[in-house]
Amino acid sequence: MSSSTRTAEIQRKTLETEVLLQLDLDGTGSHQIDIEIPFLGHMLTLFSVHSLCNLKVTARGDIDVDDHHSVEDIGICFGQALKKALKGKQGITRYGTATIPMDEALVRVVLDISGRPYLVYNTNLQKEHIGNFAVENVKEFFQAIVGAAGMNIHIDVIRGSNTHHIIEAIFKAFARALKMAIEIEPRVQGVWSSKGNL
Repeated sequence: MSSSTRTAEIQRKTLETEVLLQLDLDGTGSHQIDIEIPFLGHMLTLFSVHSLCNLKVTARGDIDVDDHHSVEDIGICFGQALKKALKGKQGITRYGTATIPMDEALVRVVLDISGRPYLVYNTNLQKEHIGNFAVENVKEFFQAIVGAAGMNIHIDVIRGSNTHHIIEAIFKAFARALKMAIEIEPRVQGVWSSKGNL
């Protein structure tokens, strides 16, 4: 972790999972991912690299049952860490958008760190699994972030046929959109909202 003040550490332990997650919003894209779901680990690495957030995640869970609990709880911890690191959301740009290609796939992510949780998830994922990762849990991961961070995320797959390519584009687009949304606008005093609250 760097000397940035926009950092957070979240620990979550349940009967199903144990997660430790550290997030630095003003990092360089460094990452340490130690989880039992290799494909999700790859996606979290891509997120870190493309958002320039430093990310450290250690997670163990009941993947002998399935990967749902681990994926969801990592998403919850990420959302909580994001909310904590943003503190009062002072001066942040708030909105972010990115449209990212990955070979034949094209994905758009638009988000608002609004305090109001809402996920719109329009995809056409064909495969059910990539390794030990259940593809349906992409939605669960982002739903967990939305709820824990209090943000609005729209994920739209514009086109694509390869499930791996589509999911990779989703995570990269989310990373680039979030990078935009958490940038500081020095002209804004307080939060960027006509209500004065986010």
